[in-house]
Amino acid sequence: MRRALRENSLGLVFGLLFLIVLVAQGFAGHADFNQQQIAAGLEPVGLGRYLTSASFAADVAENWQSEYLQFFLYILLTVWLVQKGSPESKKPGEEGRESDREQKVGPYATGDSPAWAHAGGLRRALLSNSLGLVMGLLFAGSWLAQSIAGAAAFNERQLRDLQEPVTWAEYLIEPDFWSRTLQNWQSELLAVASMVILSIYLRQRGSPESKPVGAPHDATGVEG
Repeated sequence: MRRALRENSLGLVFGLLFLIVLVAQGFAGHADFNQQQIAAGLEPVGLGRYLTSASFAADVAENWQSEYLQFFLYILLTVWLVQKGSPESKKPGEEGRESDREQKVGPYATGDSPAWAHAGGLRRALLSNSLGLVMGLLFAGSWLAQSIAGAAAFNERQLRDLQEPVTWAEYLIEPDFWSRTLQNWQSELLAVASMVILSIYLRQRGSPESKPVGAPHDATGVEG
C-alpha cells in the first residue's frame, strides 16, 4: 500500500486538492448566490439546491473547458513549434511527429510497449493521437456543458428581471457567454506562455518541469 501511494502520489494529491477546492467553491458560491438573491429581494436557497443549479454547473464547466483547451493546444502545438531554451519544448530541428523508431511503434515496439503500438492502421493511429483526441473531446464536452448550463442560468436571470429568455443558439452569441469564456481562455494561454518562457531562465531544483540548476539558458528540451 505504501509503495502504491508513493508511486501514485502526484495524481492522488492533485485529485484530493481538486475535491477540496471543488467543495470550497460549492460553499463560497452558495454564499455569493444567496447574497445576490437577497439583494434582488428573493428568498435564499439551500446548499443542495444551489449545487444542482445551472449557476453552479456553469461556473464549474467554464473552468474545466479552459483547462482542457490549454492542454489540447499545448499537446498539439508542441509537436511542431519550439522555444529555444525551454524544457517544455523539443530541441530546434526535432519538430514533427518523429520516426517509427523514435516513437517505438510497429517493428520498433518493445516487449513492454502497449499492444496497439505493435499494430498498424487505425489502432496505431488512435494510440498515436489518443492524448490529443481525449483532451479535445473533454474540451468540447465541457464547453458544451458550460454553454447549456450558462444558457439556463442566463435565462433564470432574464426571467427574474422580467425579460425574455433566449434559446441556446441565441445564448452562444450573447456577450455574457463570451465574456465568461474568453476571460478563462486568456488566463490559461498566459499561464502556458509564462511557463514556457520563464523556464528558460528560472529553475526549480528537482522538478521535471525545470532544467537542471546548472544547465545553460539556451539548453532546450532538457529536464532536471
